[in-house]
Amino acid sequence: MTVEELGRVFALECCKQELDTEHAWIDIPEEVLDKYRYYRSTPLVRAYALEKALGTPAHIYFKNESANPLGSHKINSAIPQCYYCREEGTTNVTTETGAGQWGAALAYAAKIYGLEAAVYQVKISMQQKPYRSSIMRTFGATVTGSPSMSTRAGKDIITADPTHPGSLGTAISEAVELATTTPGCKYTLGSVLSHVTLHQTIIGLEAERQMEMADEYPDMVIACFGGGSNFGGTAFPFMRHNIKDGKTTEFIAAEPASCPKLTRGVFRYDFGDEAGYTPLLPMFTLGHGFKPANIHAGGLRYHGAGTIVSQLLKDGMMRGVDIPQLESFDAGMLFARTEGIIPAPESCHAIAATVREAVRCREAGEKKTILFCLSGHGLIDMTSYDRYIDGDLQNYSIADEDIEKNTADLLHVE
Repeated sequence: MTVEELGRVFALECCKQELDTEHAWIDIPEEVLDKYRYYRSTPLVRAYALEKALGTPAHIYFKNESANPLGSHKINSAIPQCYYCREEGTTNVTTETGAGQWGAALAYAAKIYGLEAAVYQVKISMQQKPYRSSIMRTFGATVTGSPSMSTRAGKDIITADPTHPGSLGTAISEAVELATTTPGCKYTLGSVLSHVTLHQTIIGLEAERQMEMADEYPDMVIACFGGGSNFGGTAFPFMRHNIKDGKTTEFIAAEPASCPKLTRGVFRYDFGDEAGYTPLLPMFTLGHGFKPANIHAGGLRYHGAGTIVSQLLKDGMMRGVDIPQLESFDAGMLFARTEGIIPAPESCHAIAATVREAVRCREAGEKKTILFCLSGHGLIDMTSYDRYIDGDLQNYSIADEDIEKNTADLLHVE
């Protein structure tokens, strides 16, 4: 793919960043920095109460991205993407969203840059978290549940399965279709592609400086995993020191057991969306036709992993762990009751992986330093907490034969 070819869908500057293989650093535009200064840097917090509750010798730190406007890390990329669109004369932007954190961030960024925003939200997540669509509409966005009858892709999906609950793959298809059929419109996205992860590295770059202030360096860096931007944004600034300076930090991506592309997926060329509108990407995938279970971590219900993360996993530079839904909420409740912050269901996966490692430290008598990203708060996810407290949530699994069926026709990566 060339910049010009990708530019039919994305802002040209984002395309240049996506395909850049020359620059180790890309400057943040001054106008974007001005917007960041409203809320960055975000706090790095030592979780003393969580450490005490676990009885672990480990030191646990979390980068609190829930302190951002709208409550998650997503705004870190929404601002530059909308800035680049405005600078290029774009008038409209489209996007997908699962749990709604990205859609809310994009709606806000579009408003401050004078752009009209259309958001396709995964239908099941829209039903589970109605107030997220209210937030998007507050900032002037049009919100449509996906799959819908407003696009050819949506109609095809509904025709094939009238009860389809939606996925990030379906919402991406609809948003891309609208962008490519509407004059003056570009598609923006909240994860998976490399330029989104680039914008999110502000998380890890800040955390690196803040860890220096605490006179510590992480033995482990952990983040939840949907498409890879939150994990990569937290981990990559530290990972470069493993590559260049001989550091030995472990990097752990925590994904849902019901959507285990890192731990049980295959490394193949696959589409980033269900309808097959995107270019083929080399990724760990469950197949673009995979229909995720209706878990409450809507932002993690995606079939594939970003290309850089996929290659790093293949090369043994990181590892994935899968977290059952109930274990994730166990960890989220413990974190809320010790640290006083109710985490988003997505973030609960990172907390659960952190708890696992902290318990291992306790059992082995090891004093390790663990850093995880609290990607967002759960104050608009309380329905899911109510269901957990009432014993109404369950774990989901996916059969090996379903993965094999979904990926059987995908091209191998040589």
